[in-house]
Amino acid sequence: MNIKILGSGCANCKKLQALAEEAVKELDIPATVEKVEDMQKIMGYGVMRTPAVVINERVKASGRIPTKDEIKKYIQDEV
Repeated sequence: MNIKILGSGCANCKKLQALAEEAVKELDIPATVEKVEDMQKIMGYGVMRTPAVVINERVKASGRIPTKDEIKKYIQDEV
């Protein structure tokens, strides 16, 4: 499973990345959490507001920080 955190590197983006990494660890599933800061790539997902979560190339949330429980649900929906 591939999880991407889209954002410019702001505090909210870093917080979202940490939450995603915690969710993966707690669910104990094989996944990579990758940070994407390139604005062209971010726009390629149709995301206009960051931070955003992309799991297996599907945008799950953008423009806000989802809770860890929401992130876990997004991950479980993709398993």
